[in-house]
Amino acid sequence: MKNTKKFVAALCGASLLTFGALGANAKTLVYCSEGSPEGFNPAFYSSGTTFDATSRAIFNKLVEFERGGTRIVPGLAESWEVSDDGLTYTFKLRKGVTFHTTKDFTPTRDFNADDVLFTFKRMWDKKHPFHSVTPGNYIYFEGMGMPDLIKDITKIDDYTVRFTLNKPEAPMLANLAMDFGSIQSAEYAEKMMQAGTPAVIDQKPVGTGPFQLVAYQKDAVIRYKANPDYWAGKAPIDNLVFAITPDPSVRYQKLKNGECHVMPYPNPADLEAMAKDKDVNLMSQEGLNVGYMAYNTTIPPFDNPKVRKALNMAINKEAILDAVFQGAGEVAKNPIPPTIWSYNDAIKDDPYDPAAAKKMLEEAGVKDLKMEVWAMPVQRPYNPNARR
Repeated sequence: MKNTKKFVAALCGASLLTFGALGANAKTLVYCSEGSPEGFNPAFYSSGTTFDATSRAIFNKLVEFERGGTRIVPGLAESWEVSDDGLTYTFKLRKGVTFHTTKDFTPTRDFNADDVLFTFKRMWDKKHPFHSVTPGNYIYFEGMGMPDLIKDITKIDDYTVRFTLNKPEAPMLANLAMDFGSIQSAEYAEKMMQAGTPAVIDQKPVGTGPFQLVAYQKDAVIRYKANPDYWAGKAPIDNLVFAITPDPSVRYQKLKNGECHVMPYPNPADLEAMAKDKDVNLMSQEGLNVGYMAYNTTIPPFDNPKVRKALNMAINKEAILDAVFQGAGEVAKNPIPPTIWSYNDAIKDDPYDPAAAKKMLEEAGVKDLKMEVWAMPVQRPYNPNARR
């Protein structure tokens, strides 16, 4: 396994673009994103590309991760209390928060407990009228065991909500800060249901976040405008543009040409040149990603832990770091990255020892081992080039 670093490059001293059609003094930030979002309701997806374009721009969660870290800070919940037995979480909601106004929807009330219940009960209750409106699975919500964990979600009053659990769950607050917890408007959903177009809420999102979706052209561009009534204060820019550019080297060229101000996930081969470029601010930190090889443990010989251990010892992870990541990462010894609160640094990894690995396979009766390997065909921080 490999821990990866997240790299972001920004053009130093770049002036924010001014477009006449957007107003004489409109400030626009252009972000060269690495791909198109899979959709605009983050509850259905698991990729950071989708989250960047949806939950982190358009929505808010009850609690959120502090920017640049994993500390939990208030979001749409101003405060919370956890019972001594760890089974109830009571959230006091922020007042005076408004949802976006669009050509299809004008809110008549502020955000309140009804929106929290709508958001979570839609995922949790299979009989909820919106549970199956859009085909797909609530990947993170279900994958993290939330349907079995939650016993009840209760509205105490308009600005108080209580989650009751079936068992204590240490990372419950961190779970709620995940992107699937993006709060949607129950009023907007009701209006679209009455209009006979309930799926519109997942295609034309309405949130409480700092930016509001204006237009989307698949595989080309996403345009947003700043939410003037954002509860945390209007963003310092007026317009945000995602220029969708899958090729990292092309993103770098666009950055150098002034066609975008910020780009993520540079090509590892470009990092040295970027670091030397006085016009580029190359920023990095330990990522929240781990790249790994997963075995189908339902078929032999991968059902044998000794075989899996032998294969782990046979893989030269440092060579992979050098060839694929160009050194922009480190060997992982845990299934979670070191930036997560529960990381255990005392774990010792299996050594790289091909001879010992071969002997272990022979002892397990494994000869002429062959396997099919499937690699994600798209770029990810933990796999910048799956074909390699």
